[in-house]
Amino acid sequence: MSQFLNTIENVNGAVNGFVWGLPMLILLVGTGILMTILTKVFQITHIGHWIKSTVGGIFTDKHVTRHTEKHDKQISQFQSLCTALAATIGTGNIAGVAAAIVSGGPGAIFWMWIVAFFGMMTNYAENVLGIYYRRKNMHGEWSGGAMYYLRDGLGAKPGCKQIGAVLAVLFSIFCVIASFGIGNMSQINSIATNLNSVFKIPPLAVGIVLMLLAGLVIVGGLKRIASVTEKLVPFMAVAYIIGALVIVFANIGQAGAVFASIFKGAFGMKAVGGGIVGSGVSMAIQWGMKRGVFSNEAGLGSSVMVHSSSNVKEPVVQGMWGIFEVFADTIIVCSLTAFTILSSGLVDLNTGAVISKAESTALVSEAFSSVFGKAGAAFIAIAILLFAFSTVLGWSQYGSKGFEYLFGTKAVKGYQVVFVLFILVGATMNLSLAWDLSDTFNGMMAIPNLIGVLSLSGTVMAITRNYTDRKFHNKKIKPMYSAFEDIQIMQEQSEK
Repeated sequence: MSQFLNTIENVNGAVNGFVWGLPMLILLVGTGILMTILTKVFQITHIGHWIKSTVGGIFTDKHVTRHTEKHDKQISQFQSLCTALAATIGTGNIAGVAAAIVSGGPGAIFWMWIVAFFGMMTNYAENVLGIYYRRKNMHGEWSGGAMYYLRDGLGAKPGCKQIGAVLAVLFSIFCVIASFGIGNMSQINSIATNLNSVFKIPPLAVGIVLMLLAGLVIVGGLKRIASVTEKLVPFMAVAYIIGALVIVFANIGQAGAVFASIFKGAFGMKAVGGGIVGSGVSMAIQWGMKRGVFSNEAGLGSSVMVHSSSNVKEPVVQGMWGIFEVFADTIIVCSLTAFTILSSGLVDLNTGAVISKAESTALVSEAFSSVFGKAGAAFIAIAILLFAFSTVLGWSQYGSKGFEYLFGTKAVKGYQVVFVLFILVGATMNLSLAWDLSDTFNGMMAIPNLIGVLSLSGTVMAITRNYTDRKFHNKKIKPMYSAFEDIQIMQEQSEK
């Protein structure tokens, strides 16, 4: 049995290395660069507009937070963001950032920012396509995501019907498998390990409680998940940001040295950990990009599945929420984690070498403990509890949509029950192999998704131009809301 597991681990290691190798990271960032160019650097040229339309709208526009009626299966724009952020703001924002610094040095943070900057437009493109190609299922719920724009978008191109259908199925399969790993067991295992380490709570007890709590939410469907995440996500994000800011201001004298270390490490002006400069730059780029992608998930095609359930009609509006999602996850939360570690004396800012022997979550706990004492470790344990549990809720929706595409709407309840039961497994197992396998399938989701985004980049550009012409140039043209409405109009025009 052990030989069989070793074989699986070796094969998975090779596949994982291919999936998350430099060519894949270049493809991910390259897609973001292309979408940035095609939309004329929308994330910068219209920064005031997308901030006003997203987070600004929470306070000024009742349509952003307005709840739908009980019989209506749609969710509000704010709920869709919170559910998406619930899945993306997870252990990667704490342990992932620490791992990037340990393996790639402070310079990895610069490349994480670069990935986020271009990833904003990848996420934007995914959400635009998600709204444009979504459709309602038998229960009146919106179903959208990479599988639909692959099948109905790419599949509508001449000679691409078969390849679009195959890629849609592959994406759904990878999504379902990944949901049990990175979206469930790995997150729960992180919670159980930390609570046991800090509060001595038995992992079995943690698993039982979390399984019951998750069951009450997940089996209730998207609207119940959204109603929980819109309360949980703002609370956990604000609490963590305040805690991190206290550390940053306590070590404000180190701000200049921290920035210098990040930029020098990014371009090899200082060797990472005292090693070879060229190797240090390569590691900084690779780890920064990899952790950036894992944190905000731009390019994986995951969060679009819940963004597509929003009650918004305008694809670009939901696209702008995608920009804000990446901004909040990486530019704000991940950056604050990095600054707490780098400003706390745990890393030699001249060489980039990690002084502390702690790794991953323990490194962040040590940074918080440097200011808050023993309460710092408890704070991080609770933060991981909230971050990881919210990730489980968000990914349960992703897996449900993938399962629905493969087996139909009626089969989703069965998936949700099994998903909840696996929470107990996650709390009580050693999951190093399961984490690696889920990492692989999570990365494999990106391949068909990016093919879809790249092949439909012209559609994203047309929808964006249509929106900007109407909003900023006062052109009287018909909005591009739905691919199926546009197809019907074209058919009617051709018949005339």
